[in-house]
Amino acid sequence: LAPTRVGADGRVMEWLEAYREVDPHHRHTAHLWGLYPGDEISPEATPALAAAARKTLDARGDGGTGWSLAFKLCLWARLGDGNRAFKLLRQQLTPAVADGPRTHWTGGTYPNLFDSGPPFQIDGNFGGAAGIAEMLLQSEAALGPGRPDEIRLLPALPDAWPDGEVRGLRARGGFEVGLKWTRGHLVAATVRSLGGTSARVRYGGRDTNLALKPDETATLDFAPGR
Repeated sequence: LAPTRVGADGRVMEWLEAYREVDPHHRHTAHLWGLYPGDEISPEATPALAAAARKTLDARGDGGTGWSLAFKLCLWARLGDGNRAFKLLRQQLTPAVADGPRTHWTGGTYPNLFDSGPPFQIDGNFGGAAGIAEMLLQSEAALGPGRPDEIRLLPALPDAWPDGEVRGLRARGGFEVGLKWTRGHLVAATVRSLGGTSARVRYGGRDTNLALKPDETATLDFAPGR
């Protein structure tokens, strides 16, 4: 595959050549696969590519339906922008309506919670759930022997969720994670081994290295002053 490149306009290039876009606001953003679900682009490891991905998303806009809207939600979560991700989640959960005999459909969610593609895309439901998970927990498998897996806690928490708790999230490498936060600040976390043995847990500039046996649980205290 050709490497990800940044064009003269500062955006991630979609094609090998800089073609003029016929639809500048097209809802598809498949050329950002390296940001999500891949791990080629990240604000920490590749800030220049992350900035180009952000510019790409801004240029395409927040419009979309079904899986494409959920995909943008996941992309903004990977960029660490919880408020932008939450905006897209709100769009996805907006009540869907049909104008006339299925001649025009809007995006959003039907009363039965099916995602409007239109007319229906399960990809949107699964993608929306994946986006919520990415806002609360992100992880990377170890890049080589002897290196720990990496777990990032509350990487894209939006202002709209100041207090909360979640249990049973799965992290790459074989871990189960629980989180509790108050006033936008993580106060406690649990990491249980489902087969994983070592992990670097990251939150707010603090790194904690864990060594666990199968089914062993570590409890981390992030209360202010600790």
